Amino acid sequence: MNQISHAERIPHILKHTRTIAVVGLSPKPHRASFGVSRYMQAQGYRIIPVNPNATEALGEKAYATLTEAAKHEKIDLVNCFRNSEDIPPIVDEAIAIGAKAVWMQLGIENRAAAAKAQAAGLLVVQDQCIKVDHTVLLSRGLL
Repeated sequence: MNQISHAERIPHILKHTRTIAVVGLSPKPHRASFGVSRYMQAQGYRIIPVNPNATEALGEKAYATLTEAAKHEKIDLVNCFRNSEDIPPIVDEAIAIGAKAVWMQLGIENRAAAAKAQAAGLLVVQDQCIKVDHTVLLSRGLL
């Protein structure tokens, strides 16, 4: 999968993933993770909340970890709303569960974790908002 050019990475991820585990999805409507995930859900993506402090969000059962979520759901994409320093164990779990891609939201970057994910065959996006990218590509007729 890593043969996909940088320019095609985001459109490829958004076209070929349907189930998104959102690590750090808050059930609070005023939080960015909620708004972004609600938008993606409205666009037809299945959202799987991963938050040890929540029981549900957006009408979906929340799981404490990616590993636990993957026991019940097939996860294509792991979208991260966590601090940059919290990313390495999330990437380790994403690799272990067989996710196709990891997306680190705006302001979130971890080069070492990104390199590890890429080496394992996952597509990686860092420091970008999935909602913004989806909106732009959709408006250009690219999705």
